[in-house]
Amino acid sequence: MTERSKSPRTGWLHKLLAPRGLSGTRIGVVTDSASCLPPALLQAPDFIQLGIPIIVDDHVHGEDTTALMMGLAMGQAVKTSRPAPGEFARAYRQLAEAGCQAVISIHLSAGLSGTVDAARLAASEAPVPVSVIDSRTVAMAQGFAVADVLAARDAGAGLGLLEQIASGAAVNRVYFAVPSLEQLRRGGRISAVSSVFGNLLNVKPILGIAGGVIAPLEKPRSFARAQARLVALAQRDAAAATGPVRLGVMHFGAAELATEIATELNPYCEGEVLIESLPAVLAAHTGMGVLGVAVAPLYPQPAPHQGPAASG
Repeated sequence: MTERSKSPRTGWLHKLLAPRGLSGTRIGVVTDSASCLPPALLQAPDFIQLGIPIIVDDHVHGEDTTALMMGLAMGQAVKTSRPAPGEFARAYRQLAEAGCQAVISIHLSAGLSGTVDAARLAASEAPVPVSVIDSRTVAMAQGFAVADVLAARDAGAGLGLLEQIASGAAVNRVYFAVPSLEQLRRGGRISAVSSVFGNLLNVKPILGIAGGVIAPLEKPRSFARAQARLVALAQRDAAAATGPVRLGVMHFGAAELATEIATELNPYCEGEVLIESLPAVLAAHTGMGVLGVAVAPLYPQPAPHQGPAASG
């Protein structure tokens, strides 16, 4: 973390916590692998990330990216499956046994996966109160909110404030450029008509998340143009923000292009632009060569109301 980024990050925590005081409750945090978190963050105390398994040609491979790459290259059927409620139950029980008095569980959009439903089933029987948050987004847009929750939790924030921060994930933006819509069609994330339309016109679509589901945004005619549009969209959102933003670049099998995008976006970012490989659960639907960008305000923003969080 650069000196430039230390002061504002500390500042937003003080801004949020000063009027509320510190919480005396030990709070655990749970998320899923769709959050695209950097490996170092996975070592945070009282924090569990549950993997979302991939299924290649009817064989479960966990989060094995090598098996995924081989399956995609061979044209095998690739699917994903939500974690079982029992895995969430074990995670909540593990945190409770470690001394946590409450848990906040933050997951990819319910419009994309049944992961939130599995978490809610387990939360209803957990030994401590569990607040399950549907982030209504995915990838780094979800991950930035999880990182904010961990930072605020470690600074003494209470469960109510952590719920507010987690729900702010819905305000973060995420965009993807995919070389082909075929893998998304196979996974049932878009209609067959959209896939055929895209392939016939040889477009390289830009996709985003709107209302918690995948939404087509633009249809560049080449992947070079799609890459340029990703940069332009992130620059636009960063410039329109009322304060500093974090930026992230994601890819699967396109590290050099991801680095090019990050270099272009660095002047617009508070601190350095993060670059992460997409987790297997997301790459299984986007395919090889996908590029993505995420834009998140440095200060967590209020999210649209999505109803009460589930609790156990």
